[in-house]
Amino acid sequence: MMRSLYSGVSGMQNHQTRMDVIGNNVANVNTTGFKKGRVDFQDMISQQISGAAAPTTEVGGVNPKEVGLGVQVAAINTIFTQGNLQTTGVSTDIAIQGNGFFVLKNGEESFYTRAGAFSVDKDGTLVNPANGLRVQGWMARELNGEMVVQTAATPTDLVIPLGSKDPAKATENVKFACNLNKNTPEILEGASPADIAKGTWNTEFKIYDSFGNEHLLSVAFQRVVGDPNSWRATVNVDAENADFTQTRVGLGTTDGVENTFIVHFDNHGILQSVTDSAGNLTNPEGEIFLQASFTVPEANPDEDGNPYRQTFNISLGEIGSMKNTVTQSASQSSTKAWYQDGYTLGYLDNFKVNSSGIITGVYSNGTSRTIGQIAMATFTNQGGLEKAGENTYVESNNSGIANIGESGIAGKGKLLAGTLEMSNVDLTEQFVDMITTQRGFQANSKSITTSDTMLETVLSLKR
Repeated sequence: MMRSLYSGVSGMQNHQTRMDVIGNNVANVNTTGFKKGRVDFQDMISQQISGAAAPTTEVGGVNPKEVGLGVQVAAINTIFTQGNLQTTGVSTDIAIQGNGFFVLKNGEESFYTRAGAFSVDKDGTLVNPANGLRVQGWMARELNGEMVVQTAATPTDLVIPLGSKDPAKATENVKFACNLNKNTPEILEGASPADIAKGTWNTEFKIYDSFGNEHLLSVAFQRVVGDPNSWRATVNVDAENADFTQTRVGLGTTDGVENTFIVHFDNHGILQSVTDSAGNLTNPEGEIFLQASFTVPEANPDEDGNPYRQTFNISLGEIGSMKNTVTQSASQSSTKAWYQDGYTLGYLDNFKVNSSGIITGVYSNGTSRTIGQIAMATFTNQGGLEKAGENTYVESNNSGIANIGESGIAGKGKLLAGTLEMSNVDLTEQFVDMITTQRGFQANSKSITTSDTMLETVLSLKR
């Protein structure tokens, strides 16, 4: 009789625990990155009234007689299914699609979270604004003139230096491509200005000196008289100030060389070679580079007291190739400079995060720089993580050690910027569980009241 009372008590207590978990799930239905809990029950030890008997030659076997002593919580599991993704448009909001956690630091203590509602503090550090925990990753380092992220290093705080300067860079390379019209007329001696204009293809492109000042690079192409597959190119930087800039161009040198060169094509209109004004001829293969120089206004003289001259390369493309190369064909001229690598002073005013977690800074001068990369962590048993509050988890004895690396590698999910992962709580499921939990609690209370009635009947036998 007393066993049913205590079984009912255990049923009510553990259904109350299940209700507590359901209540917590419902409370966090709109919590970013929240993962719901689930209660699993198991029966308690059973009291054996009689044991099992093996079959004999006369009779068969007898099953054991056991009375269960109630129910207990087997486990309260955290369910790490993917939550829905909600677009926010905020660049510092980042969601994980797939497995993994963000790594946060408080001093030397590590925390892990799925909630990516981050922001930048006054020092430019990427943090969780709710608690100040710092997002971990790898800062980019300059290597051979390029910004490189070394993900094999130990993760550190990510700092986004908004407002920082990107110093001006002088143009070092200019690349030309497209076509020169084979049917362009030759400019004969004594030609009129109109005929000269008709037989000249002019190109202009902005380049920059070491101060970030803008200059106009002009290259004019004219057919060479008597040579049907050759064009003479005249190069000027700031043509209206040509007497000062003294533009020079040549193959490998600009010392004492004029500002012209000749481009040669084969009978198929493919780039063949270039000759500079000193008679130097390019190699029969590879990319054609001409060296150009001009005097930079308002610059300090060099060590010999001469005006400072800036040098840059002009590329016409690869000999024998049609891709990104100057060609000659019977179609409209379209040759132009399509690339140069100089720029003026700029300030970091924006940044973006790609699916690999790489943070790229966008500067006001139009350049982009890799700033760093966000780290991700995975665990052998993520269900073994302990909840530390504020949407964070910490390692436990059964979770395994954090495997920290970049997203998309070794089972880690990808990152989506401008997006947040919502709670994976399904209200319909929770309300159904709430109903069954309530009914279970009521049923166990009935077993207690019924047992009490039976006890009362026993006690009334004495009357």
